[in-house]
Amino acid sequence: MVLSARVWPGPGRRLVNPRPGLRTVRACRCCRRRARRRQPAGACCQCPAVSRQHPGAAVTPSARRIGENSHPPKKDLRMAGASLFTLLDDIATLLDDVSILTKVAAKKTAGVLGDDLALNAQQVTGVTADRELPVVWAVAKGSLVNKVILVPAALAISALEAWLRGRGYNVPLVMPLMMIGGAYLCFEGVEKLAHKFLHSEEEDAQRHAERTRVLADEAVDVVALEKDKVKGAIRTDFILSAEIIVLSLGVVAGVSFGQQVAVLVAIALAMTIGVYGLVAGIVKLDDLGLYLSKKGAALAALGRGILVAAPWLMKFLSVAGTLAMFLVGGGILVHNIPTLHHLVVDLAKASGSLGWLVEALGNMLVGVVAGAVVLAAVTGFQKLRGNKAAH
Repeated sequence: MVLSARVWPGPGRRLVNPRPGLRTVRACRCCRRRARRRQPAGACCQCPAVSRQHPGAAVTPSARRIGENSHPPKKDLRMAGASLFTLLDDIATLLDDVSILTKVAAKKTAGVLGDDLALNAQQVTGVTADRELPVVWAVAKGSLVNKVILVPAALAISALEAWLRGRGYNVPLVMPLMMIGGAYLCFEGVEKLAHKFLHSEEEDAQRHAERTRVLADEAVDVVALEKDKVKGAIRTDFILSAEIIVLSLGVVAGVSFGQQVAVLVAIALAMTIGVYGLVAGIVKLDDLGLYLSKKGAALAALGRGILVAAPWLMKFLSVAGTLAMFLVGGGILVHNIPTLHHLVVDLAKASGSLGWLVEALGNMLVGVVAGAVVLAAVTGFQKLRGNKAAH
């Protein structure tokens, strides 16, 4: 028998002689309205708390879907962090080139430059970093455009998958996209490692000097080169944004369409504002350090500390990003391949208190292997086209 719910009498009041068959429980708002009308609690309630507050009430399909997705897989959500590290590393490379272009433009107009071609407020006289924030803003606007494209596309994929499932065709569409995103992260990580171990520091220094010489040429079209660099960063953002949107879609796949739209839009805005706000703060650390170094003794010491710590912060982001690529990308692949998933889980259980470490190392190992396979395939394809490098 389905029991009805009765409204609480309110603060300071006492329920006298409750009717038989009515439960004195604190019901949700919609069920309190139905209790006044003597309707069974949960009869047409869409609240996911119905099954918890009214054990005798029937659980609606909407509530069941919400309950199933109330605890999304943590591994899927971690991929966003790796994407942030990847994007920060890409933005840092972009700003390194743009800083040189900024000096070229300043030389054409003011003729005042320091000897060092890398942007550093202590080494440049009369040159302000007035192009850093405009470049970050340009990439942020491109990122918003990317998400305007990706969010409707993700919703369309989710709707198509549900439509096919409703007609008896169980064709997964979201999961393969997640695995492609994980494989891409592994590929990026292995590519960074391969570049580090296959090229000496002298080769990197020579390549950087050559790039600096080309960019510092007064005949270079500064505006065109800056636009090309921004476009490259926006392309990278498109790939990373697609991964984040797909992962978010996998988390909210079972809820209503309106909830999916709200969640995806909120994540898109939060990621764009958060990421590029963080980037803007990082690229202005040297200016903050220089400003504080000209103040009193305590602030001057803090400013010098910021100037010393800023390069190390960028190095930390690069190393952490590489590790996160393998950990998250490999974790996604392991999670969606049953054989690997059972193997890693069994090894983790057998390791006792170190199970979390064994699981992390297993995910990273799978990520390295998968990234190496993808890198070999991409390199072979590029060589067939006549190129020597994967990029």
